[in-house]
Parts: sequence; structure tokens; C-alpha cells
Amino acid sequence: MTPHNRAKIGEIAKNVLLPGDPNRAKFVAENFFEESRLVTDVRGILGYTGLYKGLEVSVMASGMGGPSAGIYSYELFNHYGVENIVRIGTSGGLQKSLSVGELVLAMSASTDSAWAHQYNLSGTFSPCPDITLFCSALKKAEELDLKHTAGMVFSSDCFSSYNALGEGEWKKWANMGALVQDMETYALYSTAMYLKKKALSILTMTDNCVTGESFKDEERMEGNRNMITLALETLVEVCK
Repeated sequence: MTPHNRAKIGEIAKNVLLPGDPNRAKFVAENFFEESRLVTDVRGILGYTGLYKGLEVSVMASGMGGPSAGIYSYELFNHYGVENIVRIGTSGGLQKSLSVGELVLAMSASTDSAWAHQYNLSGTFSPCPDITLFCSALKKAEELDLKHTAGMVFSSDCFSSYNALGEGEWKKWANMGALVQDMETYALYSTAMYLKKKALSILTMTDNCVTGESFKDEERMEGNRNMITLALETLVEVCK
């Protein structure tokens, strides 16, 4: 066990879905898993292990923000022997063309966070996903006819609506081609690359910063079904 996870070694699968929201972890376990069981609930961060089409999979929340996602993913990779983590997160759209509910596969992540300073690199680190997970997800999204796109995401320490510097900040990243903004992808990708593990971030665009379109409150959980299905189908594919 770790200070943040009470699961015993062997109770967490080699393949993990990582939502930010504990309630989304519970939603996955209740609606997609067979034989699901709660394996950790430290600090209200819920983690479950179950079966999806015969594959053992765990789902565990990461909380909000890069540091939180970085800590949980580090422990999953390093302490529990996890090999593949697929983030299933929500995001704010930075491009007018993105529609509510559209899936974004993160090809790379930019950030305003200091997360990578710990690696003591004398340059700018630009982490990316595992190529096998990414290509498998792209193929599955096309097979399942899910509306999706792929490109660079911007992982920020600030929630865009609450940034004291105003909307001009996210617009700068939009002008550089960032598709959406989240808070966790950069830390997850950095941690996976540092530990020589595999990660992918699949995001649902829930609120478009440009058009103002967004999910209704009652859609915010159910609207993630396509993302969850794609993540699980991707893991099944890569584990054949």
C-alpha cells in the first residue's frame, strides 16, 4: 500500500483507466465492468478492479490537476506494476470546430506547469503518448464511428474560466493549435515516459470556450460513455 492507495499488490490490474472524478470511476465500474470490486478509497479517491470482455481492468480516479494525476500515476506504474494507463477526462474546447461530446486523442501535451522541472532537463520537454495505444485508439474510434480528432492538448494549472489573467491566456494556446485544455495529461505523459511505461489520454470536449456550447448538467456523466468505451476497447485490442 501507499499513503494514497490502500489496494494490496495484485488487486490493481496491469491496465488502468484514470478519470479525474471519483464518481466517474464508480460509473465505469457499475456500468462497464463485470465482477467489479472496490480496492481503494483513500481520501475519497475511488478505485475498482473488474473484467471487461474477459480482460482484467482497474479504474481509479486521479483527482484534479497535474500534481495529483502525477502522484497517482507514478504509484500505479512504480508500486503496483501497471503497464498501461488510459486517462478518460473532460476538457474545454479551444477551437470553434469542436462539438460537445467530441473525443480528442492527445498526440502531445503542452503546459504552463512546472511538473517537468523535476527531471532537470536543459530544454522544453514535450511528452507524447505510447504509439501503440494511440494508433489502436484511433483505429477503434474509426471502427466504432465515434466523432473524434487528434492533436496537441494544453494542460494547465489553471481552470480557464478562473484564470486571473483572463481569456487571453487560453486564446494564445488556441492560436498555437491546442485543441482543448485539461489539467492532467502533461503530468501523466511525463510520468509514463520517465518510468518507461505506456499512457494515452482520451478526452471528451464538454465545454467549448469559443462557442459557449456545453453539456447540460444531466449529460455530464452519461456523455462520457463513448470515451469510456473507446478506452476499454483500446485496451482489449492492445492486450490480444
